[in-house]
Amino acid sequence: MRTLVIETSTTACSVALIKDGAVIARAHEVVGRGHAERLIPMIAELPNGGRADRIIVDCGPGSFTGVRVGIAAARGLALGWGVEIAGFSSLPLIAAAGFAARPTHDIAVIMEGGHGEVFMQAFSADLSPRSDMVSLKPDAALAALAGRRAVGNGIRWLAALDDGLDLTEALPDAASAILLPSELTALPPSPIYGRAPDAKPSVPR
Repeated sequence: MRTLVIETSTTACSVALIKDGAVIARAHEVVGRGHAERLIPMIAELPNGGRADRIIVDCGPGSFTGVRVGIAAARGLALGWGVEIAGFSSLPLIAAAGFAARPTHDIAVIMEGGHGEVFMQAFSADLSPRSDMVSLKPDAALAALAGRRAVGNGIRWLAALDDGLDLTEALPDAASAILLPSELTALPPSPIYGRAPDAKPSVPR
């Protein structure tokens, strides 16, 4: 079975094709806010136009717009190709890559959360969660870090508070999905926002 992986939850945009436990093609670019313009061309540049038997897509947390662009593209392709679609979370994806780069007992993933907050979740080496996903102000995240190694694109907020931490800046990469166990790539293909929306419905007078 060939799987197309779509990842658009941060300033990076990446895609990968996985077959028989190996990454057979991949592309990764830092596009800022350009996911809508780059994603489909990146998929089209993959072998056979990225055609796959299954699609998995990063559902977040992360960029509100990026996550929605990725899920919309995945749903459209799945419908057009008549294939199954599932989701995964950006947090264990980054953790998996962090463990692969340097094995440790556990890792805290710190991602940009917007409005001066970060998304945070800790994982064991087997990618089982050691804490719930939370959205925190940097000082609260620093306290919750409890000396753990941290990876992600939100570490700058913690580095500004303590330059003695074990921090590794990282963006998610679709090719890292090969490191995820199957149960972590079987989520519903729906956004994981990680924090309450800023806009509130108006209350009728």
